[in-house]
Amino acid sequence: MLQLFKAMLNSMLAKVAGLLFLLLLLCIPLGEIHSINRARGESQREAADELSATYAGRQTMVGPLLLVPYVERWMEPLRNAQGKVIGQEPRSKEMAHVVFPDKLHIEGSMAPQERYRGIFRIPFYTLSAALTGGFAAFDPKAVAHSETDSKIEFKAPFIAFNVSDLRGLDGSPAMTMGGEALRFKQRVPGLADGAWFADGIHAPVTGAALTAWQAGTPVSFDMKLGLVGQDTLAIAPIAEETTAHLSSPWAHPSFSGRFLAAERSVTPQGFDAHWRVSSLVTSAREQVRAGLSARGSSTDNAAAEAVASPSRYAGETAVAVAHRNAGPLQTFDVSLAQPINVYSMSTRAGKYGVLFIGLVLMAAFMFELFRKLRLHPIQYGLVGLSIALFFLLLLALSEKFAFWMAYAGAAAASVVLLAVYFSAVLAGWRRGLSFGAFVALLYGALYGLLASESNALLLGALLIFGMLAVLMLVTRKVDWYALSRRVEPASVEAQAP
Repeated sequence: MLQLFKAMLNSMLAKVAGLLFLLLLLCIPLGEIHSINRARGESQREAADELSATYAGRQTMVGPLLLVPYVERWMEPLRNAQGKVIGQEPRSKEMAHVVFPDKLHIEGSMAPQERYRGIFRIPFYTLSAALTGGFAAFDPKAVAHSETDSKIEFKAPFIAFNVSDLRGLDGSPAMTMGGEALRFKQRVPGLADGAWFADGIHAPVTGAALTAWQAGTPVSFDMKLGLVGQDTLAIAPIAEETTAHLSSPWAHPSFSGRFLAAERSVTPQGFDAHWRVSSLVTSAREQVRAGLSARGSSTDNAAAEAVASPSRYAGETAVAVAHRNAGPLQTFDVSLAQPINVYSMSTRAGKYGVLFIGLVLMAAFMFELFRKLRLHPIQYGLVGLSIALFFLLLLALSEKFAFWMAYAGAAAASVVLLAVYFSAVLAGWRRGLSFGAFVALLYGALYGLLASESNALLLGALLIFGMLAVLMLVTRKVDWYALSRRVEPASVEAQAP
């Protein structure tokens, strides 16, 4: 009975079962390394948030647009308790008419810069832009009356402009309208606190610009803008026709938002992109109207919008129009993406950890079978741990060096360690070198998977299939029953080359 038990312990099936159990145990350190990687990635995001809170965040640009404040006055019937009209009392309410540019062209360059928070590098940009366009002639009759027999009194118009983080403004924007230089001031008047456009800036229309506007003639404008932001710039297409041309020496842009670039060129020297967006394909103007009530209420503004376009909003209440217009502002975006996010790359590498350890243990097992050597479970465990620690070493080095350098350093250290170790375990330096070459091949294949993200699944499937095919071809004539019998361990001297 004791001999049978020993035979079972020394059988190949028991060895394979033990290796599978060891592989499951090695998932524990792999999981801990993955947790460390995730925590470091979260620390990087926290560093970006801290810089956003203390310096400048991502920027969304809306404007310039023209606001025409007005007061609507009417007489409200005064009724007694029986509902009989006994007189009239004056009523009024203040509103604002929104005028969007006919055309808006944005010509800008984004100069990249990096800021540090601890060991983390966060990309920022400085935008230098010129905005040109014009407003159509103002027709007072275009302003809809919300009350019967009311009268509208117009006030002096002003330009409104907003970015999501005003701290990023590099000085005051310089704007010329109708040949008249305008001066920007804080906030947008007439909007309640908390309104999403209230924290913007405004410039009263004065001088020649005001004269031209009151005369009912089209007015052109140009604006110079300097803006600092964190990695992403979003622009709302609010004109009848919005065009933009942005360029930067940053070679790794990411285009997103509601509208992608119509034309773009990305080279190692940077990117150059053009956008063309018509008001026919975006609801950005309606979204801006919904957030620009002069009384700070999107419902008031939506009511005016519903009155102005009764056929378009037939059957919808003012509240329904306001809610429909709410939501994420439609924009076109460009981001200065990091070429390689070391934490996402380390996470992707770690996903192959179990497969990687399994292939190395399989190779060690094949050496044991064919060389008639005996490897102790502790030796298998040390080999598995060395592979698991490769991923921790990769993460640590990638925070200090370029990812390819960190990968090469971690892989070289792991290969040298295993080659030296197996030269002793397998009783021969040639065997140790051949085992190290196999591990180096696996590291090379893994880097290929990481470098080719779009083909990772295909390359991974081919790698697994190729390894299995090689194993099957090498062992196609092996008598597994003969190998399963207990073989007395050969002496080191007999096995040495």
